[in-house]
Amino acid sequence: MSGKLFYLMGASGSGKDSLLQGCRSLLHPEDRTLIAHRFITRSAGAGGENHIHLTETEFRMRLKSGLFALHWASHGHLYGISSEINSWLAANHNVIINGSREYLNRASEQYQQLVPVMVNVDENLLRQRLVQRGRENEAEIEKRLTRHHTLLHAMPPQTLFIDNSSSLEDGVQALLRIIKQH
Repeated sequence: MSGKLFYLMGASGSGKDSLLQGCRSLLHPEDRTLIAHRFITRSAGAGGENHIHLTETEFRMRLKSGLFALHWASHGHLYGISSEINSWLAANHNVIINGSREYLNRASEQYQQLVPVMVNVDENLLRQRLVQRGRENEAEIEKRLTRHHTLLHAMPPQTLFIDNSSSLEDGVQALLRIIKQH
């Protein structure tokens, strides 16, 4: 028996990190659900995500040593999920990761018990969040929104959706319902 891998995806600014943080405070040991950290070649203070910063050299050393279960490149950074999730899944724990929409097919091939979960947000609200964040100019934001729209409509039919356009509490509860029902 093995646990399920909840593969959380969504556009930058959709609130994935906030949903994960909200779940951290509400999950209990009997839920047998763990949230994996991402290893990213982006400084720890950038982006607001609770991640582990690695230099590109450190990342490549870990990759070469087989220490990542999943890894990908996006927006000029390298992302990895530690291979410890394999032990967690084998021990019948569920695992939630913050994944990449573009890497979903590859991750699905690797994990039979993968549950794809897409966080969606009203496009105007998403634009507003990206502007407030201040990391990109207007053209880059529009490019992100177009990319999100394209990837959103390319999700496989088994994808579960969370609308994170209203309160954070509603979004967290929607994610917890998905975890507890699957």
